[in-house]
Amino acid sequence: MAINPVSIPSEEVRKAIDSTLEKVNKSLRGVNQAIWSNPELAYEEHKAHDTICDFLESQGFTVTRHAYGLDTSFECISGTEGRLVNFNAEYDALPGIGHACGHNLIATASITAFLALAHLQKEFNVGGRVQLLGTPAEENGGGKAKLLDAGAYKDVDVSLMAHGGPKNITGQTVDGVAGILMNARKELYVEYFGKNAHAGGNPWEGVNALDALVMAYNGISGLRQQIMPDERIHGAFLDVPKVANIIPAYTKSYWQIRSPTLTGLSKLIERVRRCAEGAAVTTGCTVKIEEKELYTDIVLNDTLCERYALHMQNYGRTCVKKHKKVLTGSTDAGNVSYAVPTLHSMFGIPTPEGSYPHHPSFTASAGTDEAHEEAIITGKGLALLGWDMMTNNELYSSAKSQWEGQIPAAGDLK
Repeated sequence: MAINPVSIPSEEVRKAIDSTLEKVNKSLRGVNQAIWSNPELAYEEHKAHDTICDFLESQGFTVTRHAYGLDTSFECISGTEGRLVNFNAEYDALPGIGHACGHNLIATASITAFLALAHLQKEFNVGGRVQLLGTPAEENGGGKAKLLDAGAYKDVDVSLMAHGGPKNITGQTVDGVAGILMNARKELYVEYFGKNAHAGGNPWEGVNALDALVMAYNGISGLRQQIMPDERIHGAFLDVPKVANIIPAYTKSYWQIRSPTLTGLSKLIERVRRCAEGAAVTTGCTVKIEEKELYTDIVLNDTLCERYALHMQNYGRTCVKKHKKVLTGSTDAGNVSYAVPTLHSMFGIPTPEGSYPHHPSFTASAGTDEAHEEAIITGKGLALLGWDMMTNNELYSSAKSQWEGQIPAAGDLK
């Protein structure tokens, strides 16, 4: 369906957004608080799933629960034809420290944006569709990657979301950053298979899988000194011997490898593999290396970044268009950015000095009224950007053509 641009004054659009959200802000705060107060890990976000779905249904929307084969995903679509604007809601937490990454705020901002844009669409009788997609397991499990494979984004024309953080996350104090570069990441599982023997009686007959794991760890630790500043390698021992008097026949470790680009990630993974394989050769063990869960880097889009920054400034927030230095974390929103034009922005919330996502101090900050207010304002900015993409053919064509020009050079997802 061809969509004709609309020329409604921006002040009138903002006024309509403010009016509709004022009516539901108390309920939105309740949803936010319910998610924050009940932190749930990857693919276990049952309370968050039900809380959001119940709220959307109370607002008159039809919700598909347990969408796309994922028990804690959901989908809600407003509108029946036209360009489809997607908002991603995350709501998983971290082990032991709850919502220390503020995914309750991500969910709040995306729900806010969905409500606002759906209202604009109806009030001004504009063609188009709005999708709110529940995307579980961002921290560990790659929910968006699984949703991509299941077809959740196949009709999406543009994908929008925002992540909370301290106001100095980029090294300068700002209210937000429209475009954030993040590392591509992949997981490696390394298993060593040796031979048991009595450690005191006949150790020479054993093949020590623990020695292989330790050698691999030391090799990778040495490798860390020879990698690029924005690259990261970190791991954990998953299965190691529990007694000392047996030469162990089996060990297992888990590694995450990060690099700013897919090309760099591929090269770094190969170097880590050589460390793991070399340890097997040295000890006489056999090794099994399994690669899993790719999170790509984020493909930034100048049009989306510029428009979002402008909308946030109209709400009194200082928003930088993009930050050129890579933030060395990773997100499965990167995978989405390879499939459709995507905005994954950051917004600042009040935090104590030194607080940072994945630190316990950030958990408390993510639950405050002040953080909620920033999520609401961010949602308004996202809604206005969605309005641009839904109603302005020139802006959408600009975003789409920029994305199409970037993808061939960005690499593939294998």
